Amino acid sequence: MNNKMVAATVAGALTATLALAGCGTSYTLAGEDGQVTILAAFYPLQFISKQIGGEHVAVTTLTPQGAEPHDLELSPAHTRLISQADLVVFSSGLQPSVDDAVKARQPKHVVDAGTLATLETPHNEHGPHGSHAAGGHADGEEHSVGDGHDHGFTDPHFWLDPTLLNQAAQGVAKQLELIDPTNAGTYQANAQKLATRLANLDQQFEQGLATCGERSIVTAHEAFGYLAKRYNFEQIGISGIDPEAEPSPAQIRSVKAQIADRNITTIFFEALTSPKVTKTLASDLGITAKLLDPIEGLNDPSQDYFSVQEANLAALRSGMNCE
Repeated sequence: MNNKMVAATVAGALTATLALAGCGTSYTLAGEDGQVTILAAFYPLQFISKQIGGEHVAVTTLTPQGAEPHDLELSPAHTRLISQADLVVFSSGLQPSVDDAVKARQPKHVVDAGTLATLETPHNEHGPHGSHAAGGHADGEEHSVGDGHDHGFTDPHFWLDPTLLNQAAQGVAKQLELIDPTNAGTYQANAQKLATRLANLDQQFEQGLATCGERSIVTAHEAFGYLAKRYNFEQIGISGIDPEAEPSPAQIRSVKAQIADRNITTIFFEALTSPKVTKTLASDLGITAKLLDPIEGLNDPSQDYFSVQEANLAALRSGMNCE
């Protein structure tokens, strides 16, 4: 699906999601009297906002369920929501249209989660595709701001490291305390509860990946750099930071060579993008393809951040030959 088709699909889904049924107004924020209205750019930010705000907040997300957030395009009507919300939670560098809208509308209360989580520069320590930390570009080059959707010099996928997601969550809690001081105690308690759960998840990953025989993974795109850095393994991306970038034949050859050199037995595909390239590569090499979810959005509303991360840990343990 090309970007124009993605934009049209997203715009239609947003219209259905945000329309006020039975009224002349086309777009509105969810919420009842007395609730703080939060506009979150995509799922992980929606999740932490609701976890901290609880019943005192109404959270609307700009990225519809099941949509890939990188290429989200906003209509003027949706852009106006940014100035109507009590709090806007986004992550600069991931969604250029949201960045532009926040800059244009200048909402009073904003959390830029990426700045709180200390985004890192993608770098290239292990050849054209290998990376620790935030991940190298698939073509072996660094790109400047505005070059396609590679998001400048930073990897935006901080939420896959539970400790970095907690940093963003604490920033949301502080803003809610300013907006709604009457319920500050509740926000503080919820933030602490979330911090404890994320710390426990961090410990699960640390213990679960400590004894793996394989310390490299191959992923559809380089979304897992922070996770790799936190738990001391390497990601090799078929594509770079942008999940829609088509890998070149040279890139595919490089990935194949690294798989052979490292005796890698599993390639990981994703939930919201086509698995065709990944599964074809796995089939060609006679190795396994498994789902590893970058949690950019949810296909299944019965799942949440924690359940998907637990599934990710199980997939990694299997794919990395952990004891």
